[in-house]
Amino acid sequence: MRERASRLVGINHVALDVGSIDEALAFWEQLFGALRLRGRSSAMAFVDIGDQFVALSAGRSQPPDADRHVGIVVDDKEAVRVAALAAGIPVSAPPSLDLRDPWGNLLQIVDYREVQFTKTPEILAGMGLGNIEKSKAASAELRAKGLV
Repeated sequence: MRERASRLVGINHVALDVGSIDEALAFWEQLFGALRLRGRSSAMAFVDIGDQFVALSAGRSQPPDADRHVGIVVDDKEAVRVAALAAGIPVSAPPSLDLRDPWGNLLQIVDYREVQFTKTPEILAGMGLGNIEKSKAASAELRAKGLV
């Protein structure tokens, strides 16, 4: 008899290879403001995102990504667009927001209100985002899956 397969629950973290931890942190701060780190060494930095994190790892050797990307969920996608443009970072045309870090990692910035991804009320409150609500479309998608 086959045992039950393990089910996917979520993503704990994503690791991105960068050329320099200091430069990567400065780049992320240009886009997202002051960062909270879970830890840091000369070769790694762990950017806290509530109950998840992004690991930045020094030593990128591969060429820029063509299509491979990571989706970064934010509370205000347009504020990131403004910050990126002010820093001279090229971005995609609205409504999407895609940009590359200096090492070619492709970041797709998405607004929490517009995606099915959810955090518990306790996590949102702990992040200072207790009043953020899903859009009607995202709420309908979640309801259709029986997730709310």
